[in-house]
Amino acid sequence: MDTLTPRFFELPDGGLPDGKTLCELCPHRCVLTSGTAGLCKVRTGGGGLPFYGHISSVAIDPIEKKPLFHYRPGEKILSIGFVGCNMRCPFCQNWYISQTTESAARVISPEKIIEEVEEAGLKQIAYTYSEPLIHPEYLINCMTLAHEHGIANVLVSNGCVNEKAAAEIISLTDAANIDLKCFSDANYKKILGGSLSAVKHFIKAASVNTHIEITTLIVPGFNDGGDEIDDCIDFIASISNNIPWHISAYHPAYKLNTPPAKPEDIINIKERAKQKLLYCYTGNINDNDNNTVCLNCGSVLLRRDWYKIEILELIKKNADGAYYCGLCGTKTPLRY
Repeated sequence: MDTLTPRFFELPDGGLPDGKTLCELCPHRCVLTSGTAGLCKVRTGGGGLPFYGHISSVAIDPIEKKPLFHYRPGEKILSIGFVGCNMRCPFCQNWYISQTTESAARVISPEKIIEEVEEAGLKQIAYTYSEPLIHPEYLINCMTLAHEHGIANVLVSNGCVNEKAAAEIISLTDAANIDLKCFSDANYKKILGGSLSAVKHFIKAASVNTHIEITTLIVPGFNDGGDEIDDCIDFIASISNNIPWHISAYHPAYKLNTPPAKPEDIINIKERAKQKLLYCYTGNINDNDNNTVCLNCGSVLLRRDWYKIEILELIKKNADGAYYCGLCGTKTPLRY
């Protein structure tokens, strides 16, 4: 496997002047010179990949922590994190690895990652913590190898990437949790340093053949207005009302000291969303109503206490990999 072949770059011999390199991975389209890095801090002039395989974190997590509530419920997943990010969210919860390349990291090959998954007896790997999409060469290599070994790929991402890279990475992704940080083009660009249109395209493209769930971190005064919440709900519903929406409570982090989101406000948003979306869950608050129920008979299928779950009236049908309610036989949205 040719691990260090740069992808999604236009190099000087492609017609760029003065030895410059154009990175076409994400909407920023950074123009780089030798020795300079793009906004993400990890891709450099000349198509350089100085942070290929730099892994900041390796951990075994509940899959619910991604968060994925409808994909392989109750299973564990090997999670790996990177360094850098192509966005600049002032409330970033993982800023100590996303907003710098100087955090502690070790170089781990895709082959070694797959070994660790298999040694742990796991069946899935998550690319998470910091932004995986800015490391497409490593991501594609590791995802391809994972599939060769029968291991599922889970992507946890901001979704801010151009269409060519999106298509290739999505084709290797089995499940994804994608951030929909707000529904304002201006705020995505000016405050977050991203592109709402790119994220919307990524979500739509991933929804075709990939299990997706969406997370929105509710930040008071930034994205909690009624109209903007309705825009988020309507966008998700326009794709499918079966897509789980995780409504997570902000707490002060990185550069933002706004008081934390109130639990009652998060629950109110969830209730508002349930008018159009079938599955809405809260995060970062104590909510006793985060269970998954059968929409036909109302039976509790999965009872949740934070990341601990109890599988109740749930039957897995091996023939199609789907789950059915044990009481009424209705097919559920849960997937294996």
